Amino acid sequence: MKTVIHQENERGKADHGWLKAAHSFSFASWYDPARMHFGMLRVLNDDLIAPGKGFGMHPHNDMEIITIILSGELEHKDSMGNGSVIRTGDVQVMSAGSGVLHSEFNPSDKNPTRLFQLWIFPKEKNIEPRYGQKNFNIRSLENNIQTVASGFNIGDELYIHQDAAVSICKLNAESGIQYDLFRKENGVYIMNIDGKTVVEGNKLGNRDAVGITEKDYIEIKAIEDTELLIVEVPMK
Repeated sequence: MKTVIHQENERGKADHGWLKAAHSFSFASWYDPARMHFGMLRVLNDDLIAPGKGFGMHPHNDMEIITIILSGELEHKDSMGNGSVIRTGDVQVMSAGSGVLHSEFNPSDKNPTRLFQLWIFPKEKNIEPRYGQKNFNIRSLENNIQTVASGFNIGDELYIHQDAAVSICKLNAESGIQYDLFRKENGVYIMNIDGKTVVEGNKLGNRDAVGITEKDYIEIKAIEDTELLIVEVPMK
């Protein structure tokens, strides 16, 4: 087993007034050659968007983009003709493929929006763009793992065009769980969203993360009530 630890205070930080962001991997003006990606996971951004603000229409291609709304709302529009509002507990997936334009705005005039956005390299380029969203009632999770997006078609999760899986885990204090990889050759990147936990002997606090490779299951133990983001990806 190999591990890499990414502590919260090591993330790249950006404050644009309307947007406060923390980057787990090199992004925009923040560059760290040692933090370019974890396998096929290219981006993990932790964004806080001010009321009435957001990202204007802009392009993407050849990337699987997963957005998880932690609190608030986000209004989505794209060149495929989709237009919707995603809310707390919702997950959005966009396969940019051969090219897509989209915008994302906080439609509230008083409440900020907190979200995670992940970019995962697809297993094939130039595919037809796709869009999907779903509510997974994540708040009701208790001592369980909910896969919200994957390329494995294991249940009712959203599809992404990669042999990868994105999951949310909630654990009560002093409880434990085992995450079994879908592909033993994959790696797993786990961010402790809130609370305190121990992942394969590594103690994590709020927004700390650990990347683990060369192991086909992961032991997780909660010290206190904890919420985790689990991202399983091919390493090459």
